[in-house]
Amino acid sequence: MTPTRHDLAFDVTLYHGCAEDVLPSLPPASLDAVITDPPYSSGGQFRGDRAQPTRAKYQSTDTKTLFAEFAGDSRDQRAYLLWSAQWMRAALDATKPGGFLCVFCDWRQLPATSDAIQVAGWTWRGIIPWDKRNARPQPDRPRNQCEYVLWATHGAHPSKPGPGVRYHAGLLSAPAPSTSQRTISTQKPESILRDLVALAPPGGLVCDPFLGSGTTAAACLAMGRRFVGCEFTAAHFAHARERIEAALAAR
Repeated sequence: MTPTRHDLAFDVTLYHGCAEDVLPSLPPASLDAVITDPPYSSGGQFRGDRAQPTRAKYQSTDTKTLFAEFAGDSRDQRAYLLWSAQWMRAALDATKPGGFLCVFCDWRQLPATSDAIQVAGWTWRGIIPWDKRNARPQPDRPRNQCEYVLWATHGAHPSKPGPGVRYHAGLLSAPAPSTSQRTISTQKPESILRDLVALAPPGGLVCDPFLGSGTTAAACLAMGRRFVGCEFTAAHFAHARERIEAALAAR
């Protein structure tokens, strides 16, 4: 579908459409950071597992609330890598030299995501673990308590001590939102996104090409950064827009 643009404020623009269509349309070298939680086609080691509805993959069996499905989460690993490299390359073209990329993934997609970052031309810098604290217990084995943020820069990024320099955590820790706080099954805590948004300079422009519940946008509004984002799934776009409009009205 052709993306539709929604200017909610002078510093917030949303697109209802595919990231693959929206990112190439953004002005070159206009973004300070791309911070996103894409559908990473995980939730199972085998094709039959990946092809399950996202509700089955990412929600506990005893959860009563059923969240709307989201698209693009059933690719095999080769397709996921190629697709990721495609949108990451478009994101690179839209990002200023020295700008940041932060991408969430889980342990299954860690190798493919790091490959995609480098294929797309970003300079891969490291991994920031996110300790979820409240991960589901696993009988007779360690729980999968962490997800990961792979971060990269568009080429060189200055990093020297001096006046005005900022320091950032290399480990994030916060429980995943409770069911009552979510509008999407894989929603991330806003406190984690605030830590990542802080990588962009005050007043800088942050892009989330997979808007989901709108958490990155909410973090940008709280942190004084401008925002542009897009979402393909209609239900999630509507929820995110409602959340962002409420945050705009409250400031």
